[in-house]
Amino acid sequence: MNVMKDIARPSLGDCMFRPRAVALIGASADPTKNNARPQRYLTEASFAGKIVPINPGRSEIMGLPCYPDLQSVPFDIDHAFIMVPAAAIEDVIDQCGRKGVPVVTIFTAGFAELGEEGLALQKRMVERARAANVRILGPNCIGLINLQGRLPLTANAAVQEEKLRPGPVSVVSQSGSMLGSMLTRAAVRGIGFSKMISIGNEADLSVGEMVSLLAQDEDTKVILLFLETIRDGAALASAAREAFAAGKAVIAYKLGRSALGRQVAASHTGAMVGADELAQAFFRANGILRVETLEALIELPRLIEGHHPPEGRRVGMMTATGGAAAMIVDRLGLYGDTVPEPPEDFRARLAGEGIEISDSPLIDLPMGSSGGGRYTRILSELIASDHCDAVVSVMGSSARSNPQMICERVLNAKIGAKPLAVFLAPQADEGLRILHEAGIAGFRTPESCADAVHAYLNWHKPAVAPDLQEAELAEARRIAAGTNDWDEVKASALFAALGVPVAESRVITVAGGAVEPVSGPAAVKCLSPDILHKSDAGLVALGVSPEAVAGVAGDILRKARAAFPDARLEGVLVQKMEAGLAEVILGYRKDPEVGPVVVLGMGGITAELRPSISVRIAPVDAATAQEMIAEVPELRKLAGFRNLPKGDLAALAEAIARFSRLAVVGGDIAEAEINPLIIREENHGVVAVDGLVAR
Repeated sequence: MNVMKDIARPSLGDCMFRPRAVALIGASADPTKNNARPQRYLTEASFAGKIVPINPGRSEIMGLPCYPDLQSVPFDIDHAFIMVPAAAIEDVIDQCGRKGVPVVTIFTAGFAELGEEGLALQKRMVERARAANVRILGPNCIGLINLQGRLPLTANAAVQEEKLRPGPVSVVSQSGSMLGSMLTRAAVRGIGFSKMISIGNEADLSVGEMVSLLAQDEDTKVILLFLETIRDGAALASAAREAFAAGKAVIAYKLGRSALGRQVAASHTGAMVGADELAQAFFRANGILRVETLEALIELPRLIEGHHPPEGRRVGMMTATGGAAAMIVDRLGLYGDTVPEPPEDFRARLAGEGIEISDSPLIDLPMGSSGGGRYTRILSELIASDHCDAVVSVMGSSARSNPQMICERVLNAKIGAKPLAVFLAPQADEGLRILHEAGIAGFRTPESCADAVHAYLNWHKPAVAPDLQEAELAEARRIAAGTNDWDEVKASALFAALGVPVAESRVITVAGGAVEPVSGPAAVKCLSPDILHKSDAGLVALGVSPEAVAGVAGDILRKARAAFPDARLEGVLVQKMEAGLAEVILGYRKDPEVGPVVVLGMGGITAELRPSISVRIAPVDAATAQEMIAEVPELRKLAGFRNLPKGDLAALAEAIARFSRLAVVGGDIAEAEINPLIIREENHGVVAVDGLVAR
């Protein structure tokens, strides 16, 4: 019997979104209170399952039998919505465990968001829930909505204000109030949703687990994320890849674009890389589209419906109102996207039909010349042309005064070959509704239009991890596992074991003694695992002749003892001076949110001041490393710009790929960097002249 009961038990997704019975623990009969809303919403939505109010002070609420506790309910409960005070939560979780309730949503606040005491209460609650096989959504969350299942299991006031429309888009939000904002903004456009989930404190069930459930949900075609942080990067990465494989796009809007509040890091890399760069690298690696505006988050799903990541970043544009289109073109240019000129054969085909257009990137039809099928014909040709990856159509004032014009000029075009974005310059809600119902992406502002198009053009398939052979990692693994205190010599040995060329060097120990000189002038540096940035401390001398090395080494050691009396001094490093065409910094960091990342930027002592960096989730292959190089503008001159000497960018790409393998060598390495890595002329390689590793 027990085996049969286990087999018949509903899945987590069914209990979350399609429960047979819902318990409302802490339900209120006072319609003015938040605790009364879930029962009222469920009743008004004609929820097909059983609604079970729980309140020891009532025998009936809103016409339904009310039970004093869960154990008094004579049938199984699939989902409990908990609204009791925080102090009573642990007891309620125990009741859910005894009753066999598989999942609970906790509306109650007063946990980790309040500080250490609340965090301790939250941890105890989760421990008891796990011991009782109860999964938790929340706490401090406003609930969830399944529009197809008529399940508004929430206290969100927007539910009673707006007509809920079912649709193919589901939302997971770390901000409960933003679900209401999205509902109200979408309602006027006729945009509907499938599932809307407030994740709250994410104490147990994570954003990633919710995305995984939605990836398996037949009613969900696109998944939207409103994120304040990334709490479980591994789970979200896995779920996003699962969704991509299922043909479901994941689109994210993330707060925290500035670097304020990031943990101070030991390396320059930590100071260079902010939350925004890390999030962007994470989204790119896992096939997640990213938008910058809330409007674009709502409007983008229609644009990418039925499409896959593009090959390029080119936009074909046409308009009958130049100023409105120019705002989009300008913004796309700032993003780095391009609006190419229509090719000659494109113009020739139209000219053969009596439609003359110029070679301007923006196809701007003069006032009064859009009729007679010309607008539709040009738009169809743009959508079919291989000189662009997406198309933007801009409509002028007639989109408001005569919205049916959209039917004539846009809806009659041959749509489907590539994404089409239509921006209506006036405030034209009826036109936007017509577009949405026809399956076409309409945009209310030029900013959201450019944002959405840019997000599509920068959509990538989930990155494939490099196929690394264990033999290539063995020596680096041995060094990483056997080293507790890292100085530059040990760091350089690790980098060399990974395959990154390092400068010739010798060590003079604290005890002194003769040392074989390096060839030519030398850099002399203090060697200590406790002094990370030697140049900042004045403990580096450059261009030292072989005859002067011993004296300079003694001076550096004396200065180090005076400035850092508690530091462990191992000696000095005498390193061959190296020269090249440019210096870059290679950084590695195991980020607590997104995992291991590799960073490329311009190097030297001013590394932290330079904004040009490229970030990827590590490890990467040489092809991805080439993409990183292309994203650092200062390195373009090394590709033969204006007949300048070419740098060995192939060797740089190989060094980036090999350095990024720190992500898989183990040894609990938190941060590492090479600053600088010198780029020599083409075919002469690169060389690392300074290294740092920190746990």
